[in-house]
Order: sequence, then C-alpha cells, then structure tokens
Amino acid sequence: MSTETLLQLEQRLIEQARPFAVVTVIRAAPPTSTWVGAQALVEDDGALHGWIGGGCSRAIVIEAAQQTIRAGRPKRIRLSNEPDRADADVEAHAMPCASNGALELFIQPTLPPPTVLVLGSTPTALEACVLVQRMGLRVCAAANVTAPLAALGLPRVVQGFDVAAFDAVKPLLVLVATQGDGDEDALEAALRSMAAAVLLIASQRKADRLRDTMRLRGIAPERLAALHAPAGPNIHAHTPQEIALGAVAGLIAMRGELEEAAAAGAAARADARGETVPPLSPCEASDPAAALAPRYLNPVCGMGIDIASAKHVLDYGGERFYFCCDGCKQEFERQPAKYLAIVQGKAHLEKT
Repeated sequence: MSTETLLQLEQRLIEQARPFAVVTVIRAAPPTSTWVGAQALVEDDGALHGWIGGGCSRAIVIEAAQQTIRAGRPKRIRLSNEPDRADADVEAHAMPCASNGALELFIQPTLPPPTVLVLGSTPTALEACVLVQRMGLRVCAAANVTAPLAALGLPRVVQGFDVAAFDAVKPLLVLVATQGDGDEDALEAALRSMAAAVLLIASQRKADRLRDTMRLRGIAPERLAALHAPAGPNIHAHTPQEIALGAVAGLIAMRGELEEAAAAGAAARADARGETVPPLSPCEASDPAAALAPRYLNPVCGMGIDIASAKHVLDYGGERFYFCCDGCKQEFERQPAKYLAIVQGKAHLEKT
C-alpha cells in the first residue's frame, strides 16, 4: 500500500468512527524485508494493510496493535534475539524468524472521539455545541425545538427526548442544557440512557430538586450517581457563553476521569489474564535433517530455505525463487527488480 492509500484509509476509518493503529518501523537490522519508515495500518479486527515485514512478525505486530487500541496508548515493540538491549519503555519479543534480523516499531492507536449529547436548544446549549466541537469531540443534540440547532452542522439532531434515540447515538457524556424547557423529561431520558455520565446545567438548589424528582420517577440510585450537577467548576458565570464554557470544562474533566479509569481497568484485566503476545515458532522448519539439506537464501529476508520442503515458491523470469513465508513472497512480487538485484549479488545455493 502506498502512503497516500494508507492516508485515505485512515481518513475513511476516522469518518466512520472506527479505531485503528498505525505501525511505523523505526529500526530494521538486516537481514530483514522491511525498511525504516515503512508503515502499516491495523484495524481493530486485526486486518493489516501495508508492509512492516514478513509473515514471521505479522502475528506479533497485529496482536500488539490490538492491545494499543484496547488500552488507548501508544507503545514501542522490539523483535530481536540480540543480547543486552533491554529498555524499560520497549516491549521486547523474540524474533521468531530464523534469519535472526531485528525490528523495532512504534505503534500509535487512533480512537474515535467520544460523543457528547447536548440536550436543549437554549443559547447556552448552542454555545456548548460549538465549544465541544472545538475540543475535538463528536457532538449530537436533542431538543423539543430543533430549528436553532440546524445551523451548527451536527451529525445528528434528535427531536424530543427519547431514550432509544439517545442510545442509538451512543454518547459517552450527556450535557443537559434545557434550562427550563423540559428539564425533567430531558434529565430522565439522559439517566435512562447508556451514557457514562450526565452533567446538568443548574443551580445547586434546582439540581437537588431534580434529583428528588428523578427518584420519584424510579431512577435507580446507581444511575443517580452518574448525575453531576452543577455541571463544571464554579467560574462565576453569568452569560450563556460563560455558562457554556464552565459546563464544557466539566465535560473535558469528566472525559479524562473516565478514560483514566478505563485504562486502569484494562491494565488490571490484562494483568489478571496474563495478557502477552503469544510466542511464535520460527517460520523455518526445525527438522534436524534440514541442517544437511541444500540451502537457498531467501532474497527478501536472507533466511536459509530448505528447497525440498519449501512451501512458498515463485517462478519469475524463467527462474524459481523460494521464500520462508507468504509475506516475503508477496514483498518480492511487489518489488521484483529490487530483489533480483540482491539475488544477482549472492550465491543461490550453499551447503550449511
């Protein structure tokens, strides 16, 4: 995949709000079939696009990329059998390929921004929608009167306060900014939704009264615990713009708290499961008889191949080439001229 194609794929996944990770080669010690700066994209389902080395490293890289997506944090990994290269901030794995090259990669996950659902079409609600978008979050809205929201270019605007419609939006956070226009119905729908937290723009006295009303409406205590009111810090706000600013500050703080808690929980679950990338057996057969067989040097990664048992073979230009894995074969097919030049500079057949 070209860099341009990878960028187009990234953009499409971002538009679809789908998580992925970009893997970049930052060190490549020969023999290896990749180069510094090579990149690949790994989707959350494990689909890999691009090139970061042969099949030997593929499973390790995919699993490590999926771990970064789950944790929401980047990492560096090293595939090497070199001694004395331990670093606290690098996740080390044995190089499974018998060619014994070395790779170091940086994996950066990209997660879709969480959705904030703003309830109401008051001046404060409109200003909050604008500010939340500027913070890089995805914003949807719901109101009894939706006309004022039309000019904001939101991906979705819901008419009324319907729990099923809220859950279809899948908000992480809900900001209730109705300010007298359907407060009780809006707050009840927000608390009955799957949102992790609900922030309410109201004075302390009004917030306490609405809490009591929610209890009378049958809202469970554990959901009432998700209600945060007043929304945001006390910045002595008076105008709709100032009130919205304080509320959005509360949203950003709550997002950070939820993400930290989720990361800590994911790390604890991984530790409890002993989650590590499973070790892989070398892609070369470990048959002792192979040591006496004729050896062909894989032109891509430099690994010695037993011709008699080779599974990955390609006829090209009237000549037969042997590879340790399908990844190396595909890389040869992608740049045959490059690897033909390598072949011409080496002996094809040798005894070990």
